[in-house]
Amino acid sequence: MRNSASSRHHTDFREQYRSQHEHLVIGQMSGTSLDGLDTALVHITEHEHGVPSVELCAFHFIPYPPELRDWLQALCSPQTARIDWLVQAHAGISEWHAYAVQQLLTEQQLTSDDVDLIAMHGQTVWHAPEPQPFPGPEGSPFAVRATLQIGELAVVQERTGIPVVGNFRAADMAAGGEGAPLTPYVDGLLFGSEQEGRIIQNIGGIGNATVLPAGGRQQDIWAFDTGPGNMIMDELVRLDTNGRLHYDPQGEIASSGQVNEALLSLYIDDPYYDRKPPKSTGREVYGAAFAHQFWEQGRQQSLSFPDILATATALTAATIAQAVERWIIPQHDIHTLLTCGGGSFNLTLMRMLEQRLPTGITLGRTADLGVPDEAREAMAFALLGHEALMGRTANLPAVTGASHHTILGMMGL
Repeated sequence: MRNSASSRHHTDFREQYRSQHEHLVIGQMSGTSLDGLDTALVHITEHEHGVPSVELCAFHFIPYPPELRDWLQALCSPQTARIDWLVQAHAGISEWHAYAVQQLLTEQQLTSDDVDLIAMHGQTVWHAPEPQPFPGPEGSPFAVRATLQIGELAVVQERTGIPVVGNFRAADMAAGGEGAPLTPYVDGLLFGSEQEGRIIQNIGGIGNATVLPAGGRQQDIWAFDTGPGNMIMDELVRLDTNGRLHYDPQGEIASSGQVNEALLSLYIDDPYYDRKPPKSTGREVYGAAFAHQFWEQGRQQSLSFPDILATATALTAATIAQAVERWIIPQHDIHTLLTCGGGSFNLTLMRMLEQRLPTGITLGRTADLGVPDEAREAMAFALLGHEALMGRTANLPAVTGASHHTILGMMGL
């Protein structure tokens, strides 16, 4: 949108946005790994048939310093979270988002007037999709689904001068969905194939699979969280190195260890893996407490740290392969599994996953199709923000379990 900054705040902003055929949108995502902030600049083109095309123009990653990681990680646990830290982080993480936008604009020699919209996911600190009782009128409790992504839209809009959309998960959860995963809608646009069935396996802090049957029909897409991604491995590395390292670079430490089948079998027997999709999970299940327990179990069996880490790496690979075999293969003919996210760079994890995948499924990466592993989620939220302003629904009820389609995201205006 090439109009003055002041006109952006008029009530007809949505109409102005919808009147255009081309848009520059910034998408921002900070995942459950807490490693940093992804910011993607995308060019979105509207077509007559109502399905937009998306092109990545630029990508910028800012790693979080150790003190910020520690702060956020403390907020993700009921044992360590404090309300004053939470409120401060809600504003503070917004400053990081605004800073990342300014960095990207400077790198690309753009100004805020060149960008139409920021779509900001924020930082998830707690995700509770299973209904929980909450006090209600006349002694009748409400059944509440809840999720919290911190980051104040007003701060980002004030700092950048660009309209902001956020709070993407709330509407789906209000409609009875799990609020996750939300990226399958975009996966279908970016990676769908007429010729072959594909799985897009994101391996961030949590692993999630998007199933794209051959033919590319949106109504056939479905997805679910497979279980832990990098989260347990990363926490174990922080434990062993006293915070000096935050992950296992390319899986080098795990590659020097041996998988302990007894420890692996203990943790592969988890009720979450038996739940039929749609389902989602997060740090509240596979976070620091889970990793500490895993560590202690390994030490009790006199395992070396490389052995413990190799077993945690195998747990991620095994749960992904198990999900494919149990929930996907019986229903769909799948030819290729494409990985993305930080786990794609873990060579030991990729080797373990390839060994465990059902026969006939080829392992690749989304980067092979021109979408960098690290940019996919930021690109996805850019498109979700765009769809919100276009007035189009973007959740997939077959994926999240929502009772109906709904628009995702709310304006900061």
